[in-house]
Amino acid sequence: MEETLQNEDIEQDRRSLPPSPRSASSIRSLVRSIVSHRVGRSPSAGWEILQPYEVMKAVEEKDIIFLMEIRDKAFPLLLQSSGGETPLVHAIRTGNKDVAIVLLGAFSRWINYLEDADIQKPQTQSYLKTLRVGLKLAINEGLAKSQSDLIASFMQTLVMSEGDKWVYSQASTVSRALNAGTEGKPVRVAGDAVRRFATKELGKADLIASLEDYVANATADLLMFGAWANALQTIKGAPMPSYYFARDDRVYKAFTERLDAHKADIKRSCSRRLKWQLQVLRDGLEGRSITYRVCPHQLV
Repeated sequence: MEETLQNEDIEQDRRSLPPSPRSASSIRSLVRSIVSHRVGRSPSAGWEILQPYEVMKAVEEKDIIFLMEIRDKAFPLLLQSSGGETPLVHAIRTGNKDVAIVLLGAFSRWINYLEDADIQKPQTQSYLKTLRVGLKLAINEGLAKSQSDLIASFMQTLVMSEGDKWVYSQASTVSRALNAGTEGKPVRVAGDAVRRFATKELGKADLIASLEDYVANATADLLMFGAWANALQTIKGAPMPSYYFARDDRVYKAFTERLDAHKADIKRSCSRRLKWQLQVLRDGLEGRSITYRVCPHQLV
């Protein structure tokens, strides 16, 4: 029973990750990693004084079950450096890709489960800061090792860890670009914001398909955030939830629901340019998938 629950827990963490292409061989490798560690182990001196080297040893041995126990009982240790490396960076550097995916899933799950009240706590902010730094290092290391299918997942987790502040700040910048029309180059402004956010090294990844897919979707989401923010200058309505950002098609659904709910107000109160932009975004992004890579060219 315990083994079944642990395997289900691992599957839930895997589902917490943003979609990333997986080969048949990598899936088989992950299954072997799980099966080969059926019996969990305990830290040598108890959970209260678990040592960072024990976490690194679990990474090297691909002891996924033990890492999941650390997640539940001593989560901060998954963020702590040992020998100048975090467990995530160490997993990538040593080629333990399956462990890196499990760790990323654990981080994503932790962020998803944060309550609004918890985000403002100093301890939580400290963890988020450490997580952001570690993920940026992991992005650089992943690029160096050409493990490109993890980059989009790293990007999304970085955005999730940043919270409301970054999303709404960039949406405000994009809204001003939209107000300037095509001269404001809103698509470029939104795309540049996403690229700058992760790390200065991200420019080396221009040809990585999974990264370009993520950047395109995040760019489109920022455009919808910005356009709706402009609409709220003249009509009354609910803002776009920041936690929808770059998570499948949630932003588009929320965007179109708001357009439908406030159709009359938009027609009566919004400028001709804004009404055109809202319609272009609605039509241009309809039916997009998580790999949609083209923003409406009319807005460029």
